Amino acid sequence: GPTFRAENSNTSRHLAEFWMIEPEVAFCDLDGNMDLAEDFIKHVINHVLDNCDDDLAFLENRVIQEDKSKPQAERAPMALREKLRFIVDNNFKRVSYTEAIDILKNSKPNKKKKFNYIIEEWGADLQSEHERYLVEKHFKCPVILFDYPANIKAFYMRLNEDGKTVRAMDILFPGIGEIVGGSQREERLDVLQTKMKELGVDEKELWWYLDTRRFGTCVHSGFGLGFERLVLFATGMTNIRDVIPYPRTPKSAEF
Repeated sequence: GPTFRAENSNTSRHLAEFWMIEPEVAFCDLDGNMDLAEDFIKHVINHVLDNCDDDLAFLENRVIQEDKSKPQAERAPMALREKLRFIVDNNFKRVSYTEAIDILKNSKPNKKKKFNYIIEEWGADLQSEHERYLVEKHFKCPVILFDYPANIKAFYMRLNEDGKTVRAMDILFPGIGEIVGGSQREERLDVLQTKMKELGVDEKELWWYLDTRRFGTCVHSGFGLGFERLVLFATGMTNIRDVIPYPRTPKSAEF
């Protein structure tokens, strides 16, 4: 369905209005959620590889021609179809937020202050530059980050036993950064109410949400997959505005 972004984001990967695939799955924990998201992406890309070879050949040649005018360091490391096949044929690397922070803190760009946002301590909110470093430079494959600090994630994400992290996950792709964001939801009413109090979320405003827990629920999880970001990746395009018919961006309401 259509999704609207509150932040004033003006980049080649952001739109003010975009489309998102958003499953919500009963009897599914975070591990099942990560499996589902990875399988879903691989299934879609595999279908494109099997059924759209002419289109991919055209798009691949376009990227090759475009790269000729770029410095070697800025050129695509893989041809388009090779890149898509790599995604399908390899497991996504699963890394905890805590491990990712250690990697980033000790990375060259962080030590030499090349990042715009320097990572100094556990609890920092990761930016696109950090996500892309992990995917493109360190692991060189898609990465699923999980178990984020509770205070940088939404109140409805399930609290871990350590009391400071939640069962959240993001899938990070080369050239894109985050392509999927999701979590196991907090099904325990008392924990949910406590977290809402801590974060200043008004229970009266969300009585209907609390009722979905009050009268019984089950372990459940879900995620959001940015559709245009997936199209961006599958086509080799570099600007998200080129993969949606009517791009709506900040300060362009006339369109």
